[in-house]
Amino acid sequence: MCGIVGYIGNRSAQDVLLGGLKRLEYRGYDSSGISVINSDDSKISTQKSPGKIALLESLLKKKPLSGTAGIAHSRWATHGAPNHINAHPHADCKKEISLVHNGIIENYESLKTSLIKEGHHFLSQTDTEVIVHLIEKFYKNNTSLEEAVRKSLKLLVGSFAIGVISIREPDTLIGARLGSPLIIGVGKDENFLASDVPAVLESTKEVIFLEENEMVVLNRDSLRISSLSGKEVSRDPVRISWDIAQAQKQGYKHFMLKEINEQPKIIENLLKLRIKGERVIFEEQKIPEEKLKKIKNISIVACGTAYHAGLVGKYIIESICSIPVSVDVSSEFRYRNLLLDKDTLVIAVSQSGETADTLAGIKEAKKYGARVLSICNVLGSSLTRESDGVIYTHAGPEMGVASTKAYTAQLMAFYFLAFYLAELRGVLPRKKIAQELIELKKIPHQQKDILKNQAAIATLARRHSHLGSFLYLGRHVNFPSALEGALKLKEISYIPAEGYAAGEMKHGPIALIDEYRAVVCISPDSHVYEKMVSNIQEIRARQGKIIAIASLGDEKLKEQVKEIIYIPKCPEIFSPLLVVLPLQLIAYHIAVKRGCDVDQPRNLAKSVTVE
Repeated sequence: MCGIVGYIGNRSAQDVLLGGLKRLEYRGYDSSGISVINSDDSKISTQKSPGKIALLESLLKKKPLSGTAGIAHSRWATHGAPNHINAHPHADCKKEISLVHNGIIENYESLKTSLIKEGHHFLSQTDTEVIVHLIEKFYKNNTSLEEAVRKSLKLLVGSFAIGVISIREPDTLIGARLGSPLIIGVGKDENFLASDVPAVLESTKEVIFLEENEMVVLNRDSLRISSLSGKEVSRDPVRISWDIAQAQKQGYKHFMLKEINEQPKIIENLLKLRIKGERVIFEEQKIPEEKLKKIKNISIVACGTAYHAGLVGKYIIESICSIPVSVDVSSEFRYRNLLLDKDTLVIAVSQSGETADTLAGIKEAKKYGARVLSICNVLGSSLTRESDGVIYTHAGPEMGVASTKAYTAQLMAFYFLAFYLAELRGVLPRKKIAQELIELKKIPHQQKDILKNQAAIATLARRHSHLGSFLYLGRHVNFPSALEGALKLKEISYIPAEGYAAGEMKHGPIALIDEYRAVVCISPDSHVYEKMVSNIQEIRARQGKIIAIASLGDEKLKEQVKEIIYIPKCPEIFSPLLVVLPLQLIAYHIAVKRGCDVDQPRNLAKSVTVE
C-alpha cells in the first residue's frame, strides 16, 4: 500500500528519492519522509511531514539533505495516525539505522513489549518501528547490517517490504520482501529500490523483481540477491518496454482524465496483439490446452473494480462458452469452504498483481488442485509468478487511484479468453467467432465517438453535482456496469452511491427515490431493454432525476427522459466497453466541480497490499 524508494549512487539522493516518491504517491499520501546518509558528518539526516509529498518537498527546499544514498517513503496509514511521528523513515535508539516499510507486522505488540524490557525506546505508534529496533538489537560486534536484518526478519509475522540504511555501512542499501512488492532498478554506477516500476523509470529500464522471502544488498556498482535463509540467488534484469512519458499527465489536468482518454488506443493495441487472422492468440498463457478443454467450471476472484470486471466476465464466458462461472470478492473467497478441484479454473484479476487478498485466495485455491490463470497489468508481479498462466492486459502504468483504463483492459482479456475457450472447446465454429471479432474491432472507434462528446457529458455532470446521492441501475451484462459507475462516483467525489440490478429496484431501493436523488439508468439496446424502460417509468412516477445512457437513435427514451447520453449501437455483449466511458466521465466531472482531489482521493491507495 505504501510507497518505498531507495537509492545508492553518485547523484544527490534527495533529488532522486523525491522524484521517485512523486511517481509513487498513488500508493499512499497520508505522510512522507526521506533519510539520507551524510558521510561528511557521519550521521543520517531525516525529514518527514504529514500530508502529501508537496509538503515534504517544501521542507526540503528550506533544509536540503546532502548525501548520495538514502531511502524514502509515502505512507498509507495502518497502525498509528498519519502524523509526523508515525511517518517513515523510522530510526533506532542511536539514530544509526533508518528504515522504511510497507506491510503489516502482526506480532509487533509482543515484539515491542520484549524490546522495551530490553531498554529500547519507541517514539511512534507504528508496527514498523519494531523492525528497526530488532535490527539495532542484532547489529552488534562483528555482525554486518545484512546479517542483523536477516535475523530480525526471521522474527516477524505478517507482510513486509523494507529498505534499510546505516551510517556504520554508508555504502550499503538493503531491501527485503515478504507479501509486499519490491523491485530493484539497475543503473550504471547506481542502483535503486522501489515498490513499483514508475519510481525508477526516469533513471533506468532495467528491473529485477524480488521474489517472496528474498533480500538484496545494493552498492553503487553491484547487487547481491539471496533468500532470507541466506542462499544466493541469480536473476537477470528484465527490460521495461514503456517509458516515463506514459506515467506523466501529458497536458491533461488529471491522470484520471488522461487514462479515460487512453482507452481506445489501448483496446486498438490489444486487438492487434491478440487477434492473428481470425483467431485469438495468447503467447504468455502457459496452461496446456488439453487441461483447459477439461475445465468444468470457472471461479473468478478479485477486489474492487477488478471484481466488477470479473462480474462482467461471468456474463461473457457463460454467454460465449457455456461454462458455469462463479465470482467472489477475494477477501470472502479466501475464508469460505471452497468447492474446488483439478477441473476448476480460478481466474484472478488484479491491476497491480500485488493485491493481498487475491494473492491469498489463489494460494488457497491451489491447495485443492485448481489451475490459476491471472489477468494482470504488471509484468513480474507476485500474482503472475504464483499463477499457472497469465493474460497481461498491457494497459501501461495507471497512476490515477480510481481505476479506468485497467478496467476496460480487463474486460478485453475476458472477451479474448471467452473466444479462445469457445474455439478450443468446440462451442462456437471459427466462422462465428470471426464475425464476433469483427464487431469487437469496431469498439475503439465507437469509444472515440463517445469521447468527442466529453464537453456535453461534463455539462450534464456539473448540473447534478449538488445532489446528495446517486443510484445506478443496470441489467444483465450491464448490471456490473452500474456497480462500477457507483464505485467511481464514491471513490472520487465522496457522494454516496449505490449500484443495483434494475430488477431489484422494487425490492428496496425504490424507497430512496425522490427529487433530491439522481438515478443513472444504463439502457442501451439489449434483450432486456423494455424491462429497463419500465424501471425508468417507475422512477419518473416518483420524481427521480434520471440520467439515461442509451443507444443512438433511441426515440422511445427521448420522450420520457430529458438527460440522455448516447452511445453507438453495438452487440449487447460488448456494450460494457462503451457504457463505462460516460460513467467514468460523469464521476470525474462531478468530482472536479466539487473541488475533490481526483487522482488521490482521501483514504484510498492504488494497490491494497495489506489485508
